[in-house]
Amino acid sequence: MSEAKVRVRVAHNAMHLPVVALRGLVVFPNNVVHFEVGRQKSIAAIEAAMHANSNIFLIAQKDMETEEPTAQDLYAYGVISEIKQVLRVSEDLVKVLVEGKSRAKLLDLDASGKYLQADVRPAPVRGVAPDKRTQTEALVRSLKECFEEYLSYSPQISKDVVYNIVSSDNPLYLSEYMPANLLLKYEDKQTILQENSIPSRLEKLLLVMRQECEVLAIEKELDDKVNVQMDKNQRDYYLREQMHIISEELGDAEDTRAEAEKYAQKIQDLHLDAASEEKLLKECERLGKMAGNQAEISVIRSYLDTVIGLPWHTFTKDDLNQAHARKVLDHDHYGLEKVKERILEILAVRQLNTDVKGQIICLVGPPGVGKTSIARSVAACMDRNFARMSLGGVHDEAEIRGHRRTYIGAMPGRIISAINTAKSSNPVILLDEIDKLAGDYRGDPSSALLEVLDPEQNKTFKDNYLDIPFDLSNVLFITTANDASHIPGPLYDRMDVIELPSYTRVEKFNIARRHLLPKQLKNNGLESRVTMAPAALYEIIDGYTREAGVRTLERTITAVLRKCAQKIAAGEKDKINVTPAMVKAMLGPEKVKPTFISRTDAVGIANGLAWTSVGGEMLPIEVSIIPNGSGKVEITGSLGDVMKESAHLALTYARVHAETYHIAPDKFKNTDIHIHAPEGAVPKDGPSAGVTLTTALISALSEIPVRHNLAMTGEITLHGNVLPIGGLKEKSMAAFREGISTVLIPEANKPDLYEVDEEVKKAVKFIPVSDLSQVLKHALILPAASAAHKRTMPQATQLIATEQSTAKEPAAVM
Repeated sequence: MSEAKVRVRVAHNAMHLPVVALRGLVVFPNNVVHFEVGRQKSIAAIEAAMHANSNIFLIAQKDMETEEPTAQDLYAYGVISEIKQVLRVSEDLVKVLVEGKSRAKLLDLDASGKYLQADVRPAPVRGVAPDKRTQTEALVRSLKECFEEYLSYSPQISKDVVYNIVSSDNPLYLSEYMPANLLLKYEDKQTILQENSIPSRLEKLLLVMRQECEVLAIEKELDDKVNVQMDKNQRDYYLREQMHIISEELGDAEDTRAEAEKYAQKIQDLHLDAASEEKLLKECERLGKMAGNQAEISVIRSYLDTVIGLPWHTFTKDDLNQAHARKVLDHDHYGLEKVKERILEILAVRQLNTDVKGQIICLVGPPGVGKTSIARSVAACMDRNFARMSLGGVHDEAEIRGHRRTYIGAMPGRIISAINTAKSSNPVILLDEIDKLAGDYRGDPSSALLEVLDPEQNKTFKDNYLDIPFDLSNVLFITTANDASHIPGPLYDRMDVIELPSYTRVEKFNIARRHLLPKQLKNNGLESRVTMAPAALYEIIDGYTREAGVRTLERTITAVLRKCAQKIAAGEKDKINVTPAMVKAMLGPEKVKPTFISRTDAVGIANGLAWTSVGGEMLPIEVSIIPNGSGKVEITGSLGDVMKESAHLALTYARVHAETYHIAPDKFKNTDIHIHAPEGAVPKDGPSAGVTLTTALISALSEIPVRHNLAMTGEITLHGNVLPIGGLKEKSMAAFREGISTVLIPEANKPDLYEVDEEVKKAVKFIPVSDLSQVLKHALILPAASAAHKRTMPQATQLIATEQSTAKEPAAVM
């Protein structure tokens, strides 16, 4: 079908007409409407109707965003209209003036051509039935009354429109003229158009008008409030201008009002939440009302400067690349593979889920193993800003939460100060020495940290000084501690604990060679002038330092380099290669003396293992039997209550099993027993020395020697069971350091061997035991007995002697 010729047919009262789908517009019969057309299909439909000198069907579409409407996208009813005038504004825009002729129903839509075409059937509105005339008259009156109310809210309506509505009593005319000329929603207009009878139309129109009046009433009330507020603001402005002029006349040069306005603008630029912004603007208002010589002005200025200076919306972009992170961690630290792996796992999770919250890392380990430097490396590999705050000795809650501004010299707490120092809202903040927190009458800072380190609460952390919430959920908190047992339970529960072990001899050598020595050569100006042989480093490690970390090692290396610098500065030498002999000459005799442990198979001495906050230590136990005594038991060595109880348990076990180990029953009555733990000035306590006390006691009573190359740890029960202990990793490191080849551990501690360093597991054999009979079987050295002697031995002792004669080396559990 060509555009020049449009078929208009009437079959079964139906017409075939070009169609224009209207957006947000509804045309009513007997009303003139002008609108703009921009879609090509709509322009083509108008041109086709003009060429064929025919009418056009105007119908509203349901969704204004639809570009290519189909029958489902159009309403059921539209209006057959006559085109009065067409004005082409441009190639893509046409202005059209049409007059609605009659209401029609859409039967079928053809969207396949250049323009929309439709089969429509005229659908005139049914008139008023005789029994509905009174109701219709009442509706018309109510509609006019509602229009008068509407007019009171919208006085800008044209006088012609008002006259035509007020002067007419024709219900059909009003049902078409009013929705066509009043500012109603197009959905409401379409609802009225689709009604088939005049009374139902009037009812719909009355309902829409009343709803519109309610909305306009609310709008007018809001406008009145705004106008009142504007009048108040103008009045305040006038009064402030008068105050300003009076201040100038009095010679008060300080204009607090202008200063307050500057602060207010800066606060609005922060785009804080409504409550916080309102509170800060009130402070600005207070500042503006004060005279320039009032003392409180400086307090308000300091407060506003602190708040404005915080990095509210400043964030650094995270670098979560695994290869880059591994490179940074390996460059800064040697070893610590398990720790690095945990750090990389945390970064990997953040890479996959950038919104992850609540990863509070706690690094626990002896002094000098690199906890603080690891935190710096994490910040470097994530490309985040870094801030450190020490909690050692902090005993005031205000140190964490800040002081209220009512106090003289009030300031924010350390958390907000660290945020301000880092200059970003997502830094890495190191809380150093969290196990050294203290508390007194001024509060408990560890309780204040519960909110800081809780991901569910720190999103709205409120410092007492700021008194407005600050979001800490984007901060990566890293805490450090030497002893996890000193961290309060609720605080410990909020953290992901990563343990840093003591360094082995080889690790200390590599750390010294790669990091400490180059650093100190640069600090002392000895680069390319001094070299240090590997044997010299080992001499320093073995002879002059004994520690879990490397701080003393670094100081000792620095002491050697200072002496080298002295010789070079004096002109004695130009370059120096430090050898072990030179180390001894510079530092004097070796300071590290051999630890007192049993180094030969001896009776009454057993090598135990102990845990301290600075790493593992050897704890030998000595027992001597004094003949011609009275059965008295003496315990010395600064032992605590728990360790003394372990000694009594050992004594009871020895008495119960005296026959098993060929101990005379009257020996406990006729002899005195002295139990001692060397280094008596050092307090010792804990249950893990139970197996050591029992072994040394039975060895002394039975006069059977104990293996010198074997150490042990474990708690005992009254019936000889061996219970698990803590700190296996540190204790095994102490055994490794002293050259112990075999360590007896409780059976329940076998899973803890996973955490033991691989170098230690290669050098030390770990034997799990579940009761004291197994401990004594491995620890005591029974002499080879003749057949006649074996017949006089108790059965258990025969079994031990037989097993030891057939298998001198115990099986190792790795």
